[in-house]
Amino acid sequence: MSSIFTKIIKGEIPCYKIYEDDKTFAFLDINPETKGHTLVVPKNEVDKIYELDDEDYEALMRTVKKLSKNMEKVLGRRTLWKVIGTDVPHAHVHLLPYDETWEHGRNLKLTEEEFEEIRQKLAL
Repeated sequence: MSSIFTKIIKGEIPCYKIYEDDKTFAFLDINPETKGHTLVVPKNEVDKIYELDDEDYEALMRTVKKLSKNMEKVLGRRTLWKVIGTDVPHAHVHLLPYDETWEHGRNLKLTEEEFEEIRQKLAL
């Protein structure tokens, strides 16, 4: 059965897409801990990052690096990375623009307009 992330990648569930290439896909987290909280996923669905083959792992980390640099440039804030791997059984990396008031697990409530505004700023 496909994960929710695979359904997003296939366009079966809408998202605020930030980036896509042949191996990876990135979109805004709909329950963000900070404004701009982005998820980067491999298109190859595996449960854990360390289950990815080397090529897919390297592609994932290249995208994480590329988006982190862009996020820092656009927003002027450090980008934090989180790999937890328990909430969705599809390997993924969280990118969080650092906010001094950030608390792990806190979810912001953003409007569609706020999501779209930050998506446009971060999209590559």
